[in-house]
Amino acid sequence: MTEKSQEPIVGPKKAYIFAGVLTIIPILITWWVVRFIISLLRDFGGPVVSWLVFILRPVLPDAAEVLLTPWFESILAVILALFGFYLLGWIASRMVGRRLLSAMDALVHRIPFVSTIYSSVQKFLAVLEQKPDGVQRIVLIDFPSPEMKTVGFVTRTLVDSASGKLLAAVYVPTTPNPTSGYLEIVPLENVISTDWTMDEAMTFIISGGAVAPPKMNYYKRAGMEAAPESCPKE
Repeated sequence: MTEKSQEPIVGPKKAYIFAGVLTIIPILITWWVVRFIISLLRDFGGPVVSWLVFILRPVLPDAAEVLLTPWFESILAVILALFGFYLLGWIASRMVGRRLLSAMDALVHRIPFVSTIYSSVQKFLAVLEQKPDGVQRIVLIDFPSPEMKTVGFVTRTLVDSASGKLLAAVYVPTTPNPTSGYLEIVPLENVISTDWTMDEAMTFIISGGAVAPPKMNYYKRAGMEAAPESCPKE
C-alpha cells in the first residue's frame, strides 16, 4: 500500500523538476552571456577607474573610497569602456584618427608573434564583412558525422590543386559560446546554403537551437535542389 501511494507523487515531482530546469536554462544562458560581456567591458574600463582613484585620493579621499566600492567600480568601468569604444569609433571616422590607427597598425605589425595574431584577427573580421564566392555565408555541413549537420560560417572558398574541385573553409562555432569552435574544410558540393541572417544564426547557436529561423534547408546543397520525394505507386 505504501509503495502504491507514493507512485502518483513521484511522477509529478519529476515533471516539476524537469519543467523547472527548462525554465531556468534560458535565464542561465542569457545571464552567462551578459556576464561575459560585462566582464570584458569591466576589464577594459578597470584601469581607467584605478587611474581616477589614484588622482582623486590626495584631493578627495572620500570620493576615491566611493569609487573603490565594488558595485560602483564595476558600473563605472563598464560605462567608461562603452564611452571609450564610442570615442574610438568617432576618432576612427575622422582623417586624423585614420592616420593614428594606421600608424598603430604599422607598429603592431612590427612586433614578432603579436603581428601574426593581430593580422589573423584582422583578416578574419574582414572576411566576415564580405560574402564568399559561390556560396552563402551561413551554411549547414555534415558534422561530426554524415548523419548529423551543424551550422557553420564560410570564411572563404578554395580550389583543390589535384582535382580542381571547389572547397569551403567553414568555421563551426560551439554552443553557447560561439567564440570557440572548429575549422572544417568541406567540398562545396557538400555544403548546404541557407538564407539565414547573422542574427538568426547567432541566436540559434547561443540558444542551443531553442530559437530557430523560420526555414531550414536541411537537404538543399549548394547549387543543388533537394532530391524529390518518392511517391508511392498506385
